[in-house]
Amino acid sequence: MTIPYPGLELLATAVLLLDDRLLVTYANPAAETLLAHGRKHLLGTPLGRVLPGNEAFLARLSQAVAEDAGFSDNELELAIGGEVATLHCVAAPVDEDGSRLLIELRELGEQIRIAREAKLVEQQQANRELVRNLAHEIKNPLGGIRGAAQLLERELPDPELREFTQVIVKETDRLQALMNRMLTPHRLPQIEMLNVHEVIERVRTLLLAEYPAGLEVRRDYDVSLPDFPGDKESLLQAILNVARNAAQAMAGRGRIVLRTRIARQVTIARTRYRHAVSVEIEDNGPGIPDELAGKVFFPLVSGREGGTGLGLSLAQNYVHQHHGLIEFESAPGRTRFTILLPVRSAGEAGIARH
Repeated sequence: MTIPYPGLELLATAVLLLDDRLLVTYANPAAETLLAHGRKHLLGTPLGRVLPGNEAFLARLSQAVAEDAGFSDNELELAIGGEVATLHCVAAPVDEDGSRLLIELRELGEQIRIAREAKLVEQQQANRELVRNLAHEIKNPLGGIRGAAQLLERELPDPELREFTQVIVKETDRLQALMNRMLTPHRLPQIEMLNVHEVIERVRTLLLAEYPAGLEVRRDYDVSLPDFPGDKESLLQAILNVARNAAQAMAGRGRIVLRTRIARQVTIARTRYRHAVSVEIEDNGPGIPDELAGKVFFPLVSGREGGTGLGLSLAQNYVHQHHGLIEFESAPGRTRFTILLPVRSAGEAGIARH
């Protein structure tokens, strides 16, 4: 098909062209994403079949075609895929290869989403700075405390008293190991072409081995996803940390869905990518408490007794090293973390180091 307006392919805004019977004659990639239908399925299909339950909107489009006039709606509510989306809509008459109407649809939440992504990136940078400063303040005193406890142990005549100095040594070692986990990369990144499903299958195997009874792990994969360059072990750890966090929140009894999709025209940290691999980890657990929702990626913040609060913080760090993004939405009975990993060429795939 000859594209009437090649520049429309690059837009983040969904654009559709319709003929006089409201059959779709063109849809750009952003429209495919918004409507959750591929272009081959959309072309030649009545818009009413793509957007069922939106009779008032379809009537306005028919009127616009009949009168050869456009309209604009700043808060158009459309039922899309069983959910109601609020959109900015512009319809304009055209006369191009049988097309009579051009529709531009832009989600009002797009600017909010971009701002939230930028805030997440800034938050992670602040987290790293916080941890770095914390390490400088803690590491040296820990060494001194450990050394003093060992010297004191040699001077104590009572073996029962030495038990207390051994507690001090063990706890300082535990804190030192905790700081090392937060700060020290255990190895250099190993960049290779990855099949994300191989990584997720390893996560699934580890989860089922850790929780053999009571935990159901479902697959919902888009097997057409492309390979992309990345560090397999760090991505494995990132996805595993999120999935394990979900399993722990449900005490190992519940359902986790591992889902993959392709996302088109994605903006991450003010950089636009044509395609990104989307990995979703969804559970039917109790959800994230409101008081923790704004700080789940902060280090040392945990809603679980005995938790270190490092799992999600490290996951965010690993994903960010791949120039990706991790975000979530949560309600009782449904929590979903989404990891977006831009699909880039091998030459562009340098892993960010911090």
